[in-house]
Amino acid sequence: MTSTQIAIALAAILGFWMVGAYNRLVRLRNAIGVGWAQFDAQLQRRAAALPGLLAQLEVAMEAERPALEAVRMAEGQVRQAAEALRPTPMRAEGAAALMVGLAQLDSALARLRALLDQHPELRAVDAVATALGELNDVDLRLAFARQLFNVACEAYNQAIDQLPTRLLVGFFRFSPAGRL
Repeated sequence: MTSTQIAIALAAILGFWMVGAYNRLVRLRNAIGVGWAQFDAQLQRRAAALPGLLAQLEVAMEAERPALEAVRMAEGQVRQAAEALRPTPMRAEGAAALMVGLAQLDSALARLRALLDQHPELRAVDAVATALGELNDVDLRLAFARQLFNVACEAYNQAIDQLPTRLLVGFFRFSPAGRL
């Protein structure tokens, strides 16, 4: 073999490796999008269930208006962070903002559930019981979807940290994904 043939063979091997590594990273990045879609669907389900519950409780829990407003405000913050993250679910700073909103919403919902424990007559109302059941179902599905998203992010982040793929990360502009 001549040196030209060896150079062509090495260039072909390098080219095939680069295409394979790029395709692997794209596949892993797409898995993050799938995980986000499932997580986002559950966020939207919760956002749809909350107004009905809050409307039912507004009259009965007039004295607890700050707790209801805290839930509304936290839900708005989650919605805003999710909308910002929706186009690019891999952005670490977007995921961090969503985590802050989710923590505030979880705290506000925990307070609301504690207040409802003090008012068992409200839990007996069909609309309230249905909305609480929906929220509990969404919470379970959110946990699963969050886990799926985080596993996809972890696989992607590990792939971009491994050599020799790491050599291509800057060239193809892949960046680490944020976890929820």
